[in-house]
Amino acid sequence: MAVTAPIHFSGNPEADAFLGESPLALMIGFVLDQQVTVQKAFSSPLELSKRLGGLDAAEIAAMDIDELIAAFVEKPALHRFPANMARRTHEFCAYLASEYDGDVTRVWSEAKDGADLDRRLLELPGIGEMKARSLMAVIAKRLGVTPAGWEQFAPQHECLADVDSPEALVEYQSAKRARKAALRAQQTA
Repeated sequence: MAVTAPIHFSGNPEADAFLGESPLALMIGFVLDQQVTVQKAFSSPLELSKRLGGLDAAEIAAMDIDELIAAFVEKPALHRFPANMARRTHEFCAYLASEYDGDVTRVWSEAKDGADLDRRLLELPGIGEMKARSLMAVIAKRLGVTPAGWEQFAPQHECLADVDSPEALVEYQSAKRARKAALRAQQTA
């Protein structure tokens, strides 16, 4: 199940188009989305695909980890912590290969309802509670998959799923910074 519309998370038109075409690229972007900018996390799957000659969960799972690390470390590195993120991507793809025959779309297409999708997302290596919530919203709003009750697992505030243009990405990041600053101010008060 591939989307044809770009998903505007990277700030790069080619990478955004790839995110819309490749559900695996989108999910790898979520795995990489930590301690780097959203743009870096979601532009890296396209670069990884170029370095590997394509993105396939089963092929990545079967790769020698040192080969995958080399692809991540090659300049420009795909992440601030390229070796660690290569291992995490390998683990993620190995799980997809083992549990979903390498087809990431089965995570959501076979979910019975929102609770089941939430459970499936949380079982994925590299996806914690916050990412699972954002992913729930992205799957519903960007991929059009809306299992019954998905709304109760999605964030109640603006999130990445609300980004539908390059301009919306800028607005999202500004709102996220403001939300984090407000939380820090609350904690120090």
